[in-house]
Amino acid sequence: MARKVIDEPSEDVVENAKKDRGNSRGPFGRIALFIRQVIGELRKVVTPTRKELFSYTGVVLIFVIIMMALVYGLDLVFAFAVNYVFGNGS
Repeated sequence: MARKVIDEPSEDVVENAKKDRGNSRGPFGRIALFIRQVIGELRKVVTPTRKELFSYTGVVLIFVIIMMALVYGLDLVFAFAVNYVFGNGS
């Protein structure tokens, strides 16, 4: 099971953000800050284990199959209703 990490900003992150907000940056400084923040966020990513990956994939495939069946069923019902109202309904 994946680690549960509470995504709360730590004290130093908040202080750094306040300090950075006070400084006006040029366009390259803003881009560098953005890249540093992206790298910081990517370090927080937890990759699933092989077992979790197969489990998640199975759940998604089953959900997609159920939704396909639901849409197919609704399509049949609406096709029958349209044929009955406008066409050669029996």
